[in-house]
Amino acid sequence: MLPWAPDTGWLRAEPFWPDGTPVPADPRRVLQRALAELAAAGYGLRCGLEVEFHIHRITREPYAAAAAWPGEPPDVALLHPGHQLLSEAFADRADAALAVAQRTALGLGLPLQSLEIELGPSQFEAVFAATDALTAADQMLLFRNATRQALRRAGHHASFVCKPPLAGAVASGWHLHQSLVSEDGNQPGRTVMPALQPQSQPRSHPEPAIAERAAGDARRWLSDAGTHWLGGLMRHARGMAALRAPTVPAYARYQGSPMAPQAAVWARDNRGAMLRVPGGLGDDDTRIENRVGELLADPYLLIAAQIFAGLDGLRGRLDPGPASESPYAIGKAATNALPTSLHEAPDLLAADSVMKQGLGPVMAGMFRTVEQQELARHAAAADPLQWERREYFIRY
Repeated sequence: MLPWAPDTGWLRAEPFWPDGTPVPADPRRVLQRALAELAAAGYGLRCGLEVEFHIHRITREPYAAAAAWPGEPPDVALLHPGHQLLSEAFADRADAALAVAQRTALGLGLPLQSLEIELGPSQFEAVFAATDALTAADQMLLFRNATRQALRRAGHHASFVCKPPLAGAVASGWHLHQSLVSEDGNQPGRTVMPALQPQSQPRSHPEPAIAERAAGDARRWLSDAGTHWLGGLMRHARGMAALRAPTVPAYARYQGSPMAPQAAVWARDNRGAMLRVPGGLGDDDTRIENRVGELLADPYLLIAAQIFAGLDGLRGRLDPGPASESPYAIGKAATNALPTSLHEAPDLLAADSVMKQGLGPVMAGMFRTVEQQELARHAAAADPLQWERREYFIRY
C-alpha cells in the first residue's frame, strides 16, 4: 500500500510468455538464478544499501513539457548549497522534504537507518539495514520510485540521475555492502566473511597468525571465502561496468568526483577505492563495500553481477592482491582503470565470458542492444546536454 496515495497499492509481477514459460530477459529472474547457483555452492548473500540522490524544490513547470518527448524537466531551486558534509547547518532548509522521504520509506516498511545531507548541493543519502540480496534489490527499486512520486506531490523534484545536468552538481553513487553467509550446517545465515584464527594452530604451521599478517593482506581481515570473493570482484570489475553504470551521465562520476573510484583496487578504509573492507579482525560485521555503482543501475543485474564475479573468485580461488593506499595514483591507461564512458562499457561486458554466461544469451544480447540504442540517440542529439535533461533528469 502506498502511504502517499490512499487506497492504492503496487503489485510486483513477473513476466511469462503465453505458453507459461518465463521470459528470460527478466532482471529479477537473473538474480534469482544467480542466488540459486550461490546456494548450490553453500552460500547466501546479504546486502546493505547506501543511496545518494538529489532533491530540488520545483519553482516552475515548463509549458513545453506537453509538446515534446521526453518533456523538459521543471525549473528547480536548491534545498541547500552543499559542501557542509554531515553538518546541521542546512538541516532546517531540507527538513520538509526529508520528512516526506522518511515517512514514505518507513510507510513502505523499508529498513531505513539514516537520512542525511550529503556533500553536494541539494544532495542527500539514505542508508538501509542489510537484508537478503533479493529483498535488497526489491527495496532499491521501491525506494527510487516511491521517493520520486511522494516528493513530487509535495512540490519537490527527486532525482536518482548520477550527476544532474545542473551547474555545480556533485555526482551521486550507490554503495553496495555485501556479506557472504553460510547456507550449510547448523547455523544458516551465519556470516563467513571475517577472518577467524584457528583456536589451536601448530607451531610448524607455515601460515603466520592472522594478526601478524600485513594490513594490506586481504587474509588478515577476510576468510578464505571472503578473500576469493574479493578477488572475483576485482577480476570482473571492468566487465561488469555496463551493469553498474548503464547511463551516459554516470561516467562523469569516475572522472574526478569526490571519493569516486577510478580503478579496480581495494582498500581497508579508503573511500577512493572501488572496494572497501570495513570491519575489524574477527568482527562479524566485516563485509565488502562496492562503491562503484550508480543509482540508475538495475538493482537485480548489479547484485547478480557481484554473484557471478564472486562465484568465479571462489571457484578459481582468486587472489585480490594487496590493498591500495593511494587509489588515485593509477593512470587512466592502466589495465585496471575503470572505463570513463559508456562507449567502452558494453564491449567490456561482451568480452567477459563469466558475465555473459551469468546473464544468459537473451539477457546479454538485449542489454547490449539497449545500450547501443542509447548511445546512438545521444550521438544524434543536436544538444547533448538538453538530451540528458530530457532523457534522464525528467524521468528518473
